[in-house]
Amino acid sequence: GHLTAAGSALEEPHHRTNGSATHKKAFPVLDFNYEHVRIPFEISLWILLALFMKLGFHIIPRVSHVVPESCLLIFVGLLVGGIIKAMHDKAPILDTKLFFLYLLPPIILDAGYFLPIRLFTENLGTILVFAVVGTLWNAFFIGGMMFAICQIEVAHLGGVSLLSCLLFGSIVSAVDPVAVLAVFEEIHINELLYILVFGESLLNDAVTVVLYHLFEEFSHAGSVTMGDAFLGVLSFLVVSLGGILAGVVYGIVGAFTSRFTSHSRVIEPLFVFLYSYMAYLSAEVFHLSGIMSLIACGVVMRPYVEANISHKSYTTIKYFLKMWSSVSETLIFIFLGVSTVEGPHNWNWLFVVFTLVLCLVSRVLGVVGLTFIINKFRIVKLTKKDQFIVAYGGLRGAIAFSLGFLLPDDETKHMFLTAIITVIFFTVFVQGMTIRPLVELLAVKRKKESRRSINEEIHTQFLDHLLTGIEDICGHYGHHHWKDKLTRFNENYVKKWLISGERSAEPQLISFYNKLEMKQAMMLVESNSSARLPTFASAASLQNVQPKEAAPRRAIPSISKTREEEIRKILRANLQKTRQRLRSYSRHDLFMDPFEDNMSEVRFRKQQVDMERRMSHYLTVPAKRQETPSVRKVWFEPEPGGSVLSAEAPTARSGGEAEAVLLPQRSRSEHGGGGVTPSCR
Repeated sequence: GHLTAAGSALEEPHHRTNGSATHKKAFPVLDFNYEHVRIPFEISLWILLALFMKLGFHIIPRVSHVVPESCLLIFVGLLVGGIIKAMHDKAPILDTKLFFLYLLPPIILDAGYFLPIRLFTENLGTILVFAVVGTLWNAFFIGGMMFAICQIEVAHLGGVSLLSCLLFGSIVSAVDPVAVLAVFEEIHINELLYILVFGESLLNDAVTVVLYHLFEEFSHAGSVTMGDAFLGVLSFLVVSLGGILAGVVYGIVGAFTSRFTSHSRVIEPLFVFLYSYMAYLSAEVFHLSGIMSLIACGVVMRPYVEANISHKSYTTIKYFLKMWSSVSETLIFIFLGVSTVEGPHNWNWLFVVFTLVLCLVSRVLGVVGLTFIINKFRIVKLTKKDQFIVAYGGLRGAIAFSLGFLLPDDETKHMFLTAIITVIFFTVFVQGMTIRPLVELLAVKRKKESRRSINEEIHTQFLDHLLTGIEDICGHYGHHHWKDKLTRFNENYVKKWLISGERSAEPQLISFYNKLEMKQAMMLVESNSSARLPTFASAASLQNVQPKEAAPRRAIPSISKTREEEIRKILRANLQKTRQRLRSYSRHDLFMDPFEDNMSEVRFRKQQVDMERRMSHYLTVPAKRQETPSVRKVWFEPEPGGSVLSAEAPTARSGGEAEAVLLPQRSRSEHGGGGVTPSCR
């Protein structure tokens, strides 16, 4: 440490008393104290390294088309770990607390906040079967088979118990959301396969947490009873439903808070981040599913928050979440590589190889077996190609490594960690690198980049209402029935409390139109045409900007303001209400308009006749028309002798085939020649 000016001043009397001629130590102009800033400085260096890696990865297009980003980042982590170990320094490892509390939440929040909720709910049954039943099958199959492998004398693993093997199976069986996101977002697979694999990786968190804590407790206790198994099932329900409930509560509170932020727009994004993070931490306090809590919070909060906050705040939330999750994902894979070099490892060839093989076999058997059952209840069946991609996309990642890191420190833990790292590397490197060529080889349907339009939204709502009505008529309370109930409850009660101002009563179609208009305006500003705009261009003047080579616009008929308002009222009333009761038409129920009392009787009757003529187009029983010859479809049976038909009836083909013609319905005497008998088809 350096001497301060005050310390030097205190020493001066002492020097004078001794009469020494020693000089005072100079005040330090430059000092070095690295330990004071070591932790934040190293964190900044790691994040900077991660950003440079991502930058370099996307600058070189050839590499990005062959190698997934996650593989490159793990390789960089291996290099950095090797350099640190060569310098005889201790490398930072992927600590469990660092991973679960700081690195994982941004990735899950980004995935949950922008989750395609319609696609997710439509396939929720399939996702739950894969996430719950599939994960249980993988855990028990891998754990049981690995215990059988450990009993082989050649393996020298007789000391590993059945509960330890089941604990290992529960760790290595779960599909990892970080690895799935990293690979599937690059290959642009179609929405159905993406939501099946990614949804499974999100929802199997509850099963993994329960199985991990269950087998960990049982391995310490040494025995399992039927009561323990029942408590395990109860624990699964508490962990999953409790996590969802915690997320819903925080989501509703966050949405309600956003009602009052109109005067302080700067802090709006902070509420979204903090309430979501509090939901995750509150779930972790009670050992509930933090991932499911974060997903539930993001899904519940988003529609109400977006209706309350400004567009700038929405853009801030979107880009900050993308940036934060991207940095976390990069650091996770780099730390995974560094931790692999740091060790310690306990390599057992038999255990590692059979773990890898059993992971692949159990995944294939689970997907094929469960899909055979699921397809009996699905309208859109999962094909063999879909099953292959779902099975091949079951990637493992850092969650398995972090759970293995929590095990008691002994030789068994080191052997488990070595096997887990081998499985992670195989799934990320081999499966992650080969899934793109396989998707192209099998011609699997890719994701379509299409913009939503008002036309599509109207037809989507129309089909939803139509299917809801069909379910009501059939007396079947299906997906659309409960969705309609939930939508009505949301519009009648929830929106009034969670959305401020007039937007709470805004129809869904109008709300979608406003979002679409805002999005198009932002795209117009961000495009190259913005360079041609004057600096004082406002939102109103953007409507007058036309591209240079604009296509000729179709002439739109001019509509008066009153007529336009009338059309809007009709659309708002009819597009949103699926079960409104309309009075059936009767000519006795036509009442005179009260504003037209002075209308003469003759004029009223003329309008009544005109109204009847117009309404006849919409009735099942048409009004009386002039008699016209009706058209019938007939066919002719030729006599065995093959008589010649008249010009109006074409000759019948050989072999007894009939030629269908359209003839006016007249008496048979007009077509009587040749003994031909017309008969109605």
